[in-house]
Amino acid sequence: MSFSRIILHVMKNEEVDEDLRSFEFLALNSKEVIEKQVDSYRQQHSYAATIIGFSVLFIPFFLNSLDGSNKILQFISIIPIALFIGSILLMLSIFRDHPLDQALSVTKYEGLFEKTYKEILLFEIEANKSSYIKNKVATIKANKRYIQGVSLTTISILISILLLLVSTFMSIEKPPTKVQVVSVVKKVKKTPSSDSLISNKIIK
Repeated sequence: MSFSRIILHVMKNEEVDEDLRSFEFLALNSKEVIEKQVDSYRQQHSYAATIIGFSVLFIPFFLNSLDGSNKILQFISIIPIALFIGSILLMLSIFRDHPLDQALSVTKYEGLFEKTYKEILLFEIEANKSSYIKNKVATIKANKRYIQGVSLTTISILISILLLLVSTFMSIEKPPTKVQVVSVVKKVKKTPSSDSLISNKIIK
């Protein structure tokens, strides 16, 4: 083999290696994107569970604090309770969604045994791309529910705190007012008795 042919062969190998490196970069990068997407989705589930737990504990405390308070405040307390329940339902709906697709799973390995390394990389890139698009629909839907649930929880907490403050101020006892008792003495006008009238007549 001549020197020129050796150089051409090396250059072709370098081009192949460079080509594969670009595919390897895309495969690795797309895989990291999927992993971040799945981790963010799981973290959102954790936050949703925390909000559900807080709401379940706060509702009995709130109702117990308003026990025996003004009837109007007890009637208004229906609003934050309804908002809490709506928030819990939204958070629970997030858990009912299907788990995200993690692209190249073990079940897809069987069809890759007879493929070349470049074909495997191309298959992984395409699988990651389709998984990202598929997962994006689920994550957008879950994010919308999560934001709505957080908004309802925040509003209900603010209303609850306001009602508790009003109830506390209304339950503070006012200082006793001094009441001055004035005794009224009724003067009875004495009328002359019948005996005195008779004696006056006799004298006359």
